[in-house]
Amino acid sequence: MRILYGVVGEGMGHATRSRVVIEHLLAAGHEVHVLVSGRAHAMLSKHFEGVHRVHGWHLVYEDNVVKKGKTAWSNLVDLLREAPILANAYRQLEDFRPEVVISDFESWSYVYAKSHHVPVISVDNMQIINRAQHDEDVLEGHKAEFLLAKGIVKSKLPGADCYVITTFFRPPLCKERTTLVAPILRPEVLAAKPTDGAHVLVYSSADNAETLEGVLKSFVDVHFRVYGVRRGIATVELDGNLAHQPFSETGFVDDLASARAVIAGGGFSLMGEAVFLHKPMLSVPLAGQFEQILNARYLQKLGFGLCREAVTHADVQELLDRSAELAANLASYHQDGNAEVFAEVDRALAEVKS
Repeated sequence: MRILYGVVGEGMGHATRSRVVIEHLLAAGHEVHVLVSGRAHAMLSKHFEGVHRVHGWHLVYEDNVVKKGKTAWSNLVDLLREAPILANAYRQLEDFRPEVVISDFESWSYVYAKSHHVPVISVDNMQIINRAQHDEDVLEGHKAEFLLAKGIVKSKLPGADCYVITTFFRPPLCKERTTLVAPILRPEVLAAKPTDGAHVLVYSSADNAETLEGVLKSFVDVHFRVYGVRRGIATVELDGNLAHQPFSETGFVDDLASARAVIAGGGFSLMGEAVFLHKPMLSVPLAGQFEQILNARYLQKLGFGLCREAVTHADVQELLDRSAELAANLASYHQDGNAEVFAEVDRALAEVKS
């Protein structure tokens, strides 16, 4: 079949997950073109032909808080500036003539599908906000953000033919045509062999680096391998007990697999990888981004990690003190999310074709 695959570019998790599914589709003999936004375009272009860049929704945040007004304005300006790029991508798709669209929370592929009467299959983690029931303790203190996020997610891909949701937590579903599968993992993570190292892996792309570094440096006997704070470095830069790491997909996976624990935000992809590799995690979700709050609260509810509003000395100490307990809880977690999602996507494609 001729498949148009849409990938949202906010964060790299959507791209790494979609890469796995696209490789499966190509191996099965399907033809695939990709619509993708943001930094994800460069990554997917390295792996596949027929990758088209479009404008995608992105967030603007300051001090670890999403700024709604600046986010709306920035996206409007970008959309107006990049409209010709979108029009060109659509023209190229006219020759390809997709028979089905698969969307990882990407809107322009969905718009193409609806305007050309093409079936839509949703494969992402975001739809769990709208299509599952969540306990009161998970929503406590964030109900207004939940309702806003639910409305946004509901409007993103309404009326898709089916929804495949990747997740390490399993709340009851409240919508039809919905299936939960375990997180999709890149081959590098599946091949990694977890070990009990002495370091703590830290990943942060927020702009509160000085505060974070100050907290970590107060643990003089603990070694932290830090990603994301010093962008663009070519070699490891040592700063006391902190080792700032240059970007390396292989190096990051190795450091994750051998870590004692993980400190990061509330993004789903890294959290799913940490859970799979049985690594306790201190998660600090972005304020105002409910999806990250949801992930982090379920992580804590399952006893796999801690959910906090900031990285403080007390929080890091608690992570270190409880790492053995949290690791014991994680030991019972097992999955094969790739096989699950491949089966569901193949089933959905066969149903659409028939």
